[in-house]
Amino acid sequence: MVAAIAGLAFGPVSLPPGGVAAELLDLIPGVHIHSGLSEREAAIVLQLRLPRVVLGLLAGAMLALAGGCYQGAFRNPLADPYLLGAAAGAGLAVTAVVALRGSDVDIGSLPPSVPLAAFAGALVAVALTYVLGVAGRDRTPASLILAGVAVSAFLAAGQTYLMQRNADDIRAIYSWLLGRLATNGWHEVKLLLPYAVVTTVVVLALRRELDVLSVGDDEASGLGLHPQRSRYILIAAASLGTAAAVSVSGLIGFVGIVVPHIVRMLTGGSYRSILPLSMLFGAAFLALADLAGRTFAAPAEIPIGVVTAFVGGPFFVLILRTAKRVIT
Repeated sequence: MVAAIAGLAFGPVSLPPGGVAAELLDLIPGVHIHSGLSEREAAIVLQLRLPRVVLGLLAGAMLALAGGCYQGAFRNPLADPYLLGAAAGAGLAVTAVVALRGSDVDIGSLPPSVPLAAFAGALVAVALTYVLGVAGRDRTPASLILAGVAVSAFLAAGQTYLMQRNADDIRAIYSWLLGRLATNGWHEVKLLLPYAVVTTVVVLALRRELDVLSVGDDEASGLGLHPQRSRYILIAAASLGTAAAVSVSGLIGFVGIVVPHIVRMLTGGSYRSILPLSMLFGAAFLALADLAGRTFAAPAEIPIGVVTAFVGGPFFVLILRTAKRVIT
């Protein structure tokens, strides 16, 4: 709530947080509160900033939930949608859709079929990463991450090729690649919401099974669980949430690795707590990152993917140091 109010109150035009909170409460049926905001200020909050903040909350929640789910499913503390190639696969699919639709495409108003195409791309990328990561003799967590880097590089090459072949669309695609939460009203929120609901219901319903998977497949089978079936369902659900978030907000890295690790430091290793709290922390993290991107270089805007990389890069180095024993 603090992140949401901050995102609505601050920007090129700063508004009183109390008045913004009152304006939101006034939207609740049966509640009538005079916020003290002028008609113009209320329009800024409700029509311009609210859709963008809600989109950031949803996208951040999905990326953080997917990261926590991947880490549990693969039993790898370094797994996240960006490093496993899921984001790159979804990005390639969206780029292909934009290229096929032609130069008149508005990347902010893509059709509902785009998240499905992104889901297919993300699922193929994760499958390739998994196959390559377990194909060799050295089946360590590091081998899976290296496979993800290789798959991401290959898919990025394909994406670059499509961009070069469609020079008229490159400006729109490039701004999307850097991450963006610019909204066309509530269109992007409506596009993301159904996929976010499906992902949330499936992953949270199976979050206890991630705790069982953490003890190993043999032990999990002895406890009555079907490890591969549960793992495939969880990976598919996490990939769906990643693809939907990527399709509307672009390639935003490090949310899926930073947030679950922070939550794990605060609450311990049980995924019953990690996953729902990762959603809340991820939503707040991306909303605040978007606020930083809108205000630090105002009136210009820093792409949100750049902001998350500034935070996530050093944090990833810290994780590598603390996970050294696991990786080696």
